[in-house]
Amino acid sequence: MAGKRGKNLTEGPIGKQLYGLTWPMMLGMLGMVIFNLVDTYFVGKLGVQQLAAMSFSFPVIMFINSLSQGVGIGTSSLISRNIIHSHRSEVKKMASRSILLGVIVVVIFSAAGLLTIRPLFSAIGAKNNILEYVNDYMSIWYLGVPFVVIPMIGNNIIRATGDTFTPGMIMVAIALANAILDPLLIFGYGPFPEMGIKGAALATVISRCIGMVVILIVLIKREKLLTLYFGRVKSILSTWGRVFYIAGPAALTLLITPISIGLITRILAGFGEEAVAAFGVASRVEMFALMVIASLGSVMIIFTGQNLSKHKFRRILDSLKIASRFSILWGIFIYMVLLIFGKGIAALFSNDSIVIETTVKYFYIIGASYGFQGLVMLSTASFNGLNKPHPSALFSIIRMLVLYVPLAWLGARLLGINGVFWGGFIANATVGILAFSFLFKTVRKMKAKN
Repeated sequence: MAGKRGKNLTEGPIGKQLYGLTWPMMLGMLGMVIFNLVDTYFVGKLGVQQLAAMSFSFPVIMFINSLSQGVGIGTSSLISRNIIHSHRSEVKKMASRSILLGVIVVVIFSAAGLLTIRPLFSAIGAKNNILEYVNDYMSIWYLGVPFVVIPMIGNNIIRATGDTFTPGMIMVAIALANAILDPLLIFGYGPFPEMGIKGAALATVISRCIGMVVILIVLIKREKLLTLYFGRVKSILSTWGRVFYIAGPAALTLLITPISIGLITRILAGFGEEAVAAFGVASRVEMFALMVIASLGSVMIIFTGQNLSKHKFRRILDSLKIASRFSILWGIFIYMVLLIFGKGIAALFSNDSIVIETTVKYFYIIGASYGFQGLVMLSTASFNGLNKPHPSALFSIIRMLVLYVPLAWLGARLLGINGVFWGGFIANATVGILAFSFLFKTVRKMKAKN
């Protein structure tokens, strides 16, 4: 059994399967990247301070997203390893229990967030008017967290069946709704009130709510993968334990990034609000640049999970070779684009010359390491699919906390703002090579034992 519209990935041409799963995933990723870019574009029209406020909010938003995505990854890994041979009623309970778990975990953290907006962002470096804008944005955004969590986990459930098209289209629909609502609520066109940065937050909440309704309809009506009967408490805790085995390290892996970005933002705050705004712009463009690799990474969780359940390690190794080559080639292509069009891309989001200049520096330095950063992303996903989440967390810690943050701090003092970006380059290149080499070695050892 592989779901009503799912696929059995343990047989057939590997390259064709990876492509067939990745392009719909890429549409979904594109939707979410456009979501962030549209927010950045319209908020940038309000001014540098509002753009800087959104940049300060970025690591905290990533923190909450990482918690829910960690549960989603754990769920995807669990279901992909059971969807082929387990009874559908059991898979149904796994899915339902996972969504319940995600809601409980993230609601607790979002409630804590609402109570700590000012002290938290003051600690990151937000001051005066920027802190007020952050408070305006986050006080609304936090209220919409449940609408973020349920679709994120729900999409992972559907992907685990081998259907990446439906989640992709749902994410595109969410992005389109946000793109329509953003200018209406930010600038107050027609009957809508002019809300400024509050409007950007409200647009996010409404569009995410629309996505939640759609994904629940798909899970309940089409896939029939949700139930209000969760089973006995012992069974619920057992499923949560299996999800947390992956979700814990996966969430830690994901959380390391926003925590580190928060620290990098703090370092960049010493160079002025323009540097923080530029970092926010560059980070969102980076999401766009790497969305194909991120999509392929999500597919690798499903592919490795299903093939692991059948002990088809040769197929896993072949898929890793295809994925690694693509990552390097894609990284080279994106870097060429940034070298040629980097200044024009930066100018789309701000007319401030310092913001544009700093964004371009980021592109020219860190952009050269995107192929290696892709290897890190693919390794992280594949380890989770193999039910070996701890190496993912370890390499993420090494990349962000052992290398990037310390090197950025040192680089800022020796080379100025360029030194911060060189720290990111060294971290990406070093860990990309190490992580993928260890992944290949791990799969070969698993193959030798079976």
